[in-house]
Amino acid sequence: AGDGEKDALPHCNLQVYTYTCDVGKRENVYSTAERVRKEVGEVSVLVNNAGVVSGHHLLECPDELIERTMMVNCHAHFWTTKAFLPKMLEMNHGHIVTVASSLGLFSTAGVEDYCASKFGAVGFHESLSHELKAAEKDGIKTTLVCPYLVDTGMFRGCRIRKEIEPFLPPLKPEYCVKQAMRAILTDQPMICTPRLMYMVTFMKSILPFEAVVCMYRFLGADKCMYPFIAQRKQATNNNEAKNGI
Repeated sequence: AGDGEKDALPHCNLQVYTYTCDVGKRENVYSTAERVRKEVGEVSVLVNNAGVVSGHHLLECPDELIERTMMVNCHAHFWTTKAFLPKMLEMNHGHIVTVASSLGLFSTAGVEDYCASKFGAVGFHESLSHELKAAEKDGIKTTLVCPYLVDTGMFRGCRIRKEIEPFLPPLKPEYCVKQAMRAILTDQPMICTPRLMYMVTFMKSILPFEAVVCMYRFLGADKCMYPFIAQRKQATNNNEAKNGI
C-alpha cells in the first residue's frame, strides 16, 4: 500500500510516437493521420486538445488571428474526427475526447473569438455524441472536458474579484489531467472543473441576462480578461519597439 505508485505503473516496454501537425489545415491532418495508420496502427482514443487565443479586443484583432482561433479550436475537431472515426465505427470501439473550456458554456468580455470557438467545439461534440447514440454505436464513448482557467500561462493576467480569487484560483494542469483521465476511464460524458462551473452554467441557463450580468460583476468575471489583454498588448508593443517596427 505504501508503494502504490509503482504497483499501479509497472515497467512496460512502451513505444511513443510523436508527429508534428498543423491541425488547422485539414490536408495536414489527413496526411498525418494516414502516416499514423501506416506506422502505428488504428487510433482508438482521440483527444482534441489544441487551443490558441488571440488576446485582442474584437475591433483590434486582425482577421487572420480570428480565423486561426476558429480553425485550431473548432474546425480542427471536424478534420481529426473525420480522419479517425470511420475505423471506430467499423469496430464499434473508441473514445473521442473534446477538451473545450468553461468559456464554451458561458462567456465573458474581450475574447469573442475564443468563446465562439469553444462554444463551437461544445456544439460539435454534443451533436456528434447524439449521432453516435442514434446510430446505436454504444462502443464509442465521448467525453467533454470543460475546465475553468488553467495555470498554463495561456491567459496570464486574467483576474476575477480579489475577494473571490482564494475560492476560485487557477487550476493546476496536473489536477485537470487527473480529473479528465478519471472521467475518460469511467466513460463520463462530461466533466467540469471545479464543480462550481456546473452551478455557473445552471444559473446562466435559468436567470435573465441582466441577472447574469449582475452575477458576473459580483464575481469580477465581467472584465476578468481585460488585464490579460492589456498584458498581451504591452508585450506586443515591447516586441515591436525592440524590433524597431
